[in-house]
Amino acid sequence: MAFLLHQARFFTTVNHLRDLPPTPQPEIAFAGRSNAGKSTAINVLCNQKRLAFASKTPGRTQHINYFSVGPAAEPVAHLVDLPGYGYAEVPGAAKEHWEALLSSYLQSRAQLRGMILMMDSRRPLTELDRRMIEWFAPTGKPIHTLLTKCDKLTRQESINALRATQKGLKEYKDAGYEGELTAQLFSALKRTGLEDAHELIESWLLPAENGDDEAQ
Repeated sequence: MAFLLHQARFFTTVNHLRDLPPTPQPEIAFAGRSNAGKSTAINVLCNQKRLAFASKTPGRTQHINYFSVGPAAEPVAHLVDLPGYGYAEVPGAAKEHWEALLSSYLQSRAQLRGMILMMDSRRPLTELDRRMIEWFAPTGKPIHTLLTKCDKLTRQESINALRATQKGLKEYKDAGYEGELTAQLFSALKRTGLEDAHELIESWLLPAENGDDEAQ
């Protein structure tokens, strides 16, 4: 099955809000704690080996990377790789800059359709993961969690991790979060959950009428 994400390529890098591209196409943000497997997941979703790069020093990448999706001449969407968060080694001023960049982008970017939040399935919903959800909550846009590295868990441990995450997300719904909050198990190594993730992401990017046209 051919997926839109397989037509992804590097577009631009942004280090300040003023440099965000004025492109009108819809965007999906990819966020996650450093070492949660975000870059690997993006590469697998896009069926490429080196589209997204993980820094050799986790937590040091403080810019936003844009990837265009669709035909090169007329991209239909952008994937937005946000800097990983959560490493104490990052200097205070740099951390403040990048937290401001992340929160401002998530809360103010009109083109943003939703956020894919990567969490290590062995350590879901850390304090910093919750902060990302809380930054994004005022938008009412959907968040889909990929519980990465589930191949490192037994089947029962995976089920427990998913249930615990769903329970934690439900607390936000109960508190009034208006957007969809969903979660699934994901393994880049075993390709677990890959097709489900593809279908959800593309449903955010492609208007329903396009799908209707293609079905005719």
